[in-house]
Amino acid sequence: MSIRTVEQKRDELLEILRAYGRVGVAFSAGVDSTVVAKAAALAAPGEAVALIADSPSVPKGTVEEARDLAELIGLPLVVLSTTEFEKDQYRANSGNRCFHCKDTLYSTITAYNAAELNRRGVDLDVIVNGTNTDDLGDYRPGLQAAADHSVRSPLVEAGLNKADVRELAAHWQLPVWNKPASPCLSSRIAHGLEVTIERVRRVDDAERFLKERFGLVELRVRHEFNDLARIEVPREAIDALSDAAARDEIVDRLESLGFRYVTIDLAGFRSGSMNAVLPLNVLEDHRQADSTA
Repeated sequence: MSIRTVEQKRDELLEILRAYGRVGVAFSAGVDSTVVAKAAALAAPGEAVALIADSPSVPKGTVEEARDLAELIGLPLVVLSTTEFEKDQYRANSGNRCFHCKDTLYSTITAYNAAELNRRGVDLDVIVNGTNTDDLGDYRPGLQAAADHSVRSPLVEAGLNKADVRELAAHWQLPVWNKPASPCLSSRIAHGLEVTIERVRRVDDAERFLKERFGLVELRVRHEFNDLARIEVPREAIDALSDAAARDEIVDRLESLGFRYVTIDLAGFRSGSMNAVLPLNVLEDHRQADSTA
């Protein structure tokens, strides 16, 4: 199997997007959707638009960052208020919470397309997302929502994984090329613990404090039952958070946000650690669905 150059990966992605027609990019300001947005702007000049959800589950500052990125890329940005927190199934936070989130997002984009963009005579032919091939092996119920709404995944169709996406982002000199993944804030809430606006804001404030105070780039504050904060940072950063002065400062700040207990996870940061408690049959059903897709 020959190794593709970054130019070949770029050209294949652009060719796929050109075939779509008018494109609406489900945008999050992360590296994946930013690369798709850049490719859409190049493939369909004047006929593509980025759409981002404004929701309590989105970290503060994300929409502003999205505006800056969209301006840099040269793509119009539409900010849509989403209502996933009004859904009982979403707040219940079972293993398929992400499905209800994405279902709400894609339904909102579709409704906006029909009501607003269609009125302007610039309705979209297809909605696209930033799913890459590495995502297919993880537990991601949101992929089912994408399938239900006929959302296309150009990165997957181009056979691009996360490393390829970062390579393209660097090729296009996008400032997010090395940005860590940042799933929605609700993903920090323990499965089975109700997702509330208060809890996601508590997590957001705690993570922003830790990033600003200790210069951390990648971390998670997991909101467990009984208002326990489980802090995940890279193992090399654990010592900096563990000396007496830092411990006292962290505990004081997180308790002021509403946490009762504060812990540092000695296993260190790992993406998707909340999924470890999901029943094995849930994960197996997802893997089997992937294998037949």
